[in-house]
Parts: sequence; C-alpha cells; structure tokens
Amino acid sequence: MAAPTQFAFRTLRSIGVVDASPVYEPLSAFQRPEGNLRCCIYSPDGRYFAWASPERVTVVDASVGHVITSLPAQNVYELGFSPLGTFIITWQRPSKEDNGDAVKNLKVWRVIEGGLDAGEDEHNVVGRFVQKSQTGWNLQYTYDEQYCARVVTNEVQFYQSADLGTVWNKLRVEGVTDFAVSPGKNHSIAVFIPERKGLPAAVKVFNVPSFDAAVSQKNFFKGDKVQLKWNDEGTSLIVLAQTEVDKSGKSYYGETTLYLLSANGGFDSRIDLDKEGPIHDVTWSPNSKEFGVVYGYMPAKTTIFNVRAVATHSFALGPRNTILFSPHGRFVLVAGFGNLAGQMDIYDLEKNYNKICIIEASNASVCEWSPDGKHILTATTSPRLRVDNGVRIWHVGGGLMYNEELQELYHVCWRPQSTLTHPLTNPLNPVPIPHASALAYLGAVKTPSKPAGAYRPPGARGTLTPLAFKREDEGGAAYVSNGSLSLGSGVNGFGKPRKREVPGAEAASEDQSAGAVPGATPGGAAEGDENLSKAALKNKKKREAKKAKDAADKAAGLAPNADGAATATPTGLGESRSPERRDRRGHERSRSKSNMDPRTRSHQGRRDRNQSNAHPIANSTQNGTLPPRPAAPTPTAATVPEASDLTVTSPGGGGTAQDKKIRALLKKLRAIDDLKMRRAGGEKLEGTQIKKMDTEDGVRRELEGLGWSD
Repeated sequence: MAAPTQFAFRTLRSIGVVDASPVYEPLSAFQRPEGNLRCCIYSPDGRYFAWASPERVTVVDASVGHVITSLPAQNVYELGFSPLGTFIITWQRPSKEDNGDAVKNLKVWRVIEGGLDAGEDEHNVVGRFVQKSQTGWNLQYTYDEQYCARVVTNEVQFYQSADLGTVWNKLRVEGVTDFAVSPGKNHSIAVFIPERKGLPAAVKVFNVPSFDAAVSQKNFFKGDKVQLKWNDEGTSLIVLAQTEVDKSGKSYYGETTLYLLSANGGFDSRIDLDKEGPIHDVTWSPNSKEFGVVYGYMPAKTTIFNVRAVATHSFALGPRNTILFSPHGRFVLVAGFGNLAGQMDIYDLEKNYNKICIIEASNASVCEWSPDGKHILTATTSPRLRVDNGVRIWHVGGGLMYNEELQELYHVCWRPQSTLTHPLTNPLNPVPIPHASALAYLGAVKTPSKPAGAYRPPGARGTLTPLAFKREDEGGAAYVSNGSLSLGSGVNGFGKPRKREVPGAEAASEDQSAGAVPGATPGGAAEGDENLSKAALKNKKKREAKKAKDAADKAAGLAPNADGAATATPTGLGESRSPERRDRRGHERSRSKSNMDPRTRSHQGRRDRNQSNAHPIANSTQNGTLPPRPAAPTPTAATVPEASDLTVTSPGGGGTAQDKKIRALLKKLRAIDDLKMRRAGGEKLEGTQIKKMDTEDGVRRELEGLGWSD
C-alpha cells in the first residue's frame, strides 16, 4: 500500500500532524509541541517538517515524527527550506547591535550537519544577511540548489549555495524590485522594473550566468506591481501586472493585465480577455502546457489557454475567483471564496471538461489538492474568521471524508509528495468510506426544509424576476461598467418605467406617458423631460407656473384705465411675500397690538395714520394687506396698446433713491417695534435683537434727515 497522505496544522497553542487517507489518525511518534508557536513548514521534497518556538527551531522526520535537529534560533517569525531540503532559512525581526549596526537577521542553516543541540557555530550557519522587509524575505534557489539569489538595491546577487559569504555573480538592473528564479532545469531568472520617470514597466528574462543581454523582454504601462508565475518546466512565464489605482474609475482595486513570455525569447504577448473586469486568479497546469484564468466582473468567466495564449475551453459563468489544477493535471477546481459563497466546481479534463460535482465549502479560507489527486482540503482559519475554525477533507466525487473542529486555527497544509508516490488510477471508483468524524458532522448538520432563495418583497412575489436583478449566468443582461451608476429607463431589462399613481386619484389613461402628472395633457411633457428626476421635473413645473403667473400679472397691471392710458400697478415690499406669510404676519401683529398698553396703542395709531398718509404702500404692507386693485379685462389684441406707448417698471423699483431709503428705514422701525412688543409680552430676546432695538434713535434721526416726520 502506498504511503498515506499527510497534513499539518498550527493553532494558537499547539501543532499537529495527521496521516490522512485512508487512515485519518495523528502521526503516532510525533509529540505535539505546546506553547506560542509562530510558524511551521514542510520541506519542498516532503522529507522534513519544522516549526519555530520562541527559544528554538525544531526539525523532525515527516514520515515518523522523530526529531532530526534543533537550531538555537530565537524569536523566529519565518521559516523556509531549499528545494532539496538541504538548507533551512530563518528570519527574525530586524534589530540593531549595541554599536548601532543592523543585526543579520536572515540566517541559512544546514539541516543535517551538527546534530541535535549542536549549538550555533560556523559549521551549522552557512550564511547571514540583513533583511529588513518581511515581504520577499527568503532566498530563491535553482532547482538543483547550485545557486541562490536575493535582491538588493538595483541588482540581484547570486551565491553558490555552499558559500554564501561571497557574491558569485551580479545581475545589475536599474530599479529592479522583484524577481523569480525558474523552477525548471534551465537556470533562468525573471526580473521586474516598475514604471519610473515616464518609462514603461518591464519584465526581463536572463539566463544564468549570461547577464549581458535579456533573452526575452516585455515592456508595458499600468504595472505598479506584478506576480511572476513560471510553469513547472521553466519554459514559460505568466506576468500578472496590477496598478494601485484604476484611473478610469471602474474598480477600487486597480487595473490588471496579463502577459505571457517564453524563456527562450520565441514568444511574448498580451493575453486578450473577452470579458471586462479584473483578473481574479491565474494558475499553470502541472503539465506546463496550459493554464487557467478567472476574470471579469461577477459572474466571472473561467477559460483554459494553451501555451500560445489561445483559448481552448471556457466554463460557464458563475461567482468564482479561484482555479486550481490537481497534481496529475486531470481535474480542475473552480471555486468562489472570500466574500463569495464557497462553492467548488470539479471538472474532469480528460472527459471533455465534464462537471463531476459541486461542493459547498462555505467560509473556507484555505483550499488545496492532496498529493494523490483524489482529495481536497478546505479550512477556515483565523484571524479571517475566529469561529467555526477547522479542517475538512472532501473526495473528488463530492463526499465529505474527514472533519476536525479546531480552536483558533492559523495554518494548515499538505505534506508535499511526488505524483510517482501516488499514481492516479480511477479516482471516482470505488468511493472510499468516510471517516467517523465526517459522518458525525453530516448527521448534526440541519438540512433546510425548502431551498432558500433570495428575499422577495410581498409585492414582487409570484412575478418574474426582472433581468436587471439576475446575474449574467442566470440569463440577465451583461454588466457594463462606465465608471458611473446609471439606472435609466430600459437598461438591463427594466423595460418601461413604472407609472406614477396618486392614491385616490383617477387611473391614468393608457396613452398617458409614464411619470406624467395625473390630469395633464398626454404627451405634454417637453422633449428631454423623461430623463429628469421627479424633483427636477417638479421644480421645472413650478418655474413654468410662476412664469405664467408673472406674465398674467404684468398683463393685468399694464391694462388701460378708464381714460385709455396704460398704467402700471405699483407694487411694494409686501407683494414679494407669499399670501400665507402675509396673512400670518398680519395675524401676529394684530394679536400683538391687542395686548399693548392703551397709551402705546394710541401713540402707535397716530404714527400709523401719519405713515398711511405719507406712504400708503408701506402702510398696506405693515397691515398685511394690499390696496384694492381694479379688475382688469383680459388683454387682447384690441385692448393692449403698442409696446412703444407703455412704461414698464420692475416690482419694487418705483420711486427715487430717497424714497427707497425711507422705505428701508421704516421697515427697520417696524421690526424694532415688533421686538419691543415681544419683550413687553415677556419673551426673552437675544443679544443681537437687543442691539437692534438700541439703533432706534439713529434710524429716526436718519429719517428726519431725509425729510420724513413722525
């Protein structure tokens, strides 16, 4: 029987190693460490498993769990192995020596030499470096561990793995920020130079150690950062370029573009995608001859491309953002995690892309294929979600095989194993027997009595869903982003706009346009009114009504009198106020006058009579009424005189400048009298109102200077 698959997990206080299919039990000889454990990792070849505690780093044999070596490295936050497991790399937080020099916090150790608790000496530590950034902290090795490389300012330094004290070679590239060493047997390296000083970004591929000229190169704009993805053979490179900001305003997360380069320079191209939107995921197949891309606004599109960037197959649209090929390349998993529901579609690539099943893995933050190509591991981890943490293993046919609930799970991963160790037979037949934990979980899960659908308000129940509210994969209209939100009439399947209905009013006729006021003439709306909002349309109608009223008032005011001469009706300050406010003002003042002292009332009456004799317009305004206006006949062509015989005055513009000044001062006096009455009635006035009352003497003196007497 082949060796069982294995996975390891790290929680807040412990680390565990479990043998998976077909036994599903903890590794017998492994003693679970306890305490504050920051990280754990398998070596790429699967021989070793290591974890870091605050005091040391421990390496065990992954097959049996026996301790291989223990390194005296304190406060290690990151661990890494070389491809063949010969070296282990540790990273500690940056710090300084007593003399102010930076501590060499990146160390490379030899795994085997030194033995258990050998101590830190030159025999164990192969190399030391200063590495301030935790992003991209690790060294990158060639497949055979002959060379390793790290990036520094404007260059990539190469070392021979056995001698890390001396720089073996340098790749000098101005502005380089990222690089990726090919995993294939050809020693190649890809470097990325972002945009600077108006120059485009660039990705260049060099052969090691021939750094004189790049064998392949691609220049492009809109590239603040990239992901460099080599295929397993190291013959082709995918460049996923991304900008920090989308200048078109279509996305919060920047723009993404995809490029494909060959390692020998024979091919380079931008990959054209036929659906607008971001690129969610891109992954190479293990056969290095095809890759899959998930792209576009939701529902996203998933397409398989060959090594020449030619689309060979597209899957159905759906809310998906992840694509993973099985280790043998037979199956592909297309899933939607993160803020999506967690559904996983499994397709058989050898049987005409036939869908095998759909797996519901809600709230999953980790998803990985097992090395045998028959199982899928999903996990909910902290700190993304601190509840329902645990590990689940699914069969490729869709069944749940194993379930383990864990408290504050932070990391879980499969043990790397070669596909030669687990040759793929028929993964779908026979179906393995689930573990007892999976049966117990399935028995405890409550199945919904009826399919849960989207909420529909009572008024929409029993009707068809408008196309605007359907996803594109459900038959709805395609989403088109133009940088702004527009829900106009007839967009995305809305059809005709809904008619306005006033409760209690007569039903609008069929020929009446939607949105028209009930009772209005059909088709009476001006051209372009259908694009106005309700508030804008209401304001427009108010303005038109006011214009019509002003025109009628002007025509009535310019009507000829009994002598046949045209006169303009004088208008005062009160006419500019609405009738409701005029009535309210008059009512308040009459009520206030009734509460006045008799002597004050008699004095006020004398002053009012004088004002009415001198300025009848101001007096009528004070009392809240206007002098009676003679009824004017409707102007016709026979009664309205020619425009050359008329003198038109604007409202409030009659009289000389002195008369206007007197009216303004009288208005101030009325306001002061009103404040006096309010204070006499016991009302508490503000400071500004009291100051205004103190200006009464000055106002009266100014009136006397203009020739007005009380």
